[in-house]
Amino acid sequence: MLTLAAPATASAITVEVARACDAAVAKAFPPKQIGNPAAGSTKGTAKDQREYFQKCVANNGKVDDAPPEASKDSKPAK
Repeated sequence: MLTLAAPATASAITVEVARACDAAVAKAFPPKQIGNPAAGSTKGTAKDQREYFQKCVANNGKVDDAPPEASKDSKPAK
């Protein structure tokens, strides 16, 4: 029988760090609001948001205020 073992070094993040990082992502990439075209972020992709969250977690809930640049795959805004 073949079994797969989970990595022993995997660590869970704390609730406080997750909440702080979630708030930082929401501040850097505000969610769009239905019915309000002026609200919400049009910069960044889901990948950018994940990377920003992971950077926050890696820094124990502390990130710089500037969100990351737009992904390299996206076209520049004109």
